[in-house]
Amino acid sequence: QVQLVESGGGLVQAGGSLTLSCAASGRTFSNYAMGWFRQAPGKEREFVGGVSRGGGSTYYADSVKGRFTISRDNAKNTVYLQMNSLRPEDTAVYYCAATRVVITVYADRYDYWGQGTQVTVSS
Repeated sequence: QVQLVESGGGLVQAGGSLTLSCAASGRTFSNYAMGWFRQAPGKEREFVGGVSRGGGSTYYADSVKGRFTISRDNAKNTVYLQMNSLRPEDTAVYYCAATRVVITVYADRYDYWGQGTQVTVSS
C-alpha cells in the first residue's frame, strides 16, 4: 500500500502561482511513477502531468505545458506540482496518484490516489 496526501491548495488570483505537494508513505516511493490529475465540477478527471520514477522524465497535458512543472524528491517521498500563470479554468480538485508502470494519462492505470486538494483561481 502507498498512502498519498496532497497539500498546498487554496485560493489564488488569475496570473498567480501555487505549489502543491504530495507526500507518500508506505511502499518504496521510487518504485512508482507519479501523476497529477484534476477534476472540475461536472467534468471528468483529467491528466495534468507526470514524472518518472527517478524524476528524469516529465510529461504534461497541452493545457498546462509551459505553466506547470512537476518534480519529485525521492529522499523526501514527495512529488510537487508548481503551477504558474494560473487561469480560472485551472480551478479544480487536484489529485496525485502513483503507478507501478510508466507515466500514463489513463487514470485507471494508477494504483493509489490521494484525497485531493482544492485549487480555486479567481478572475
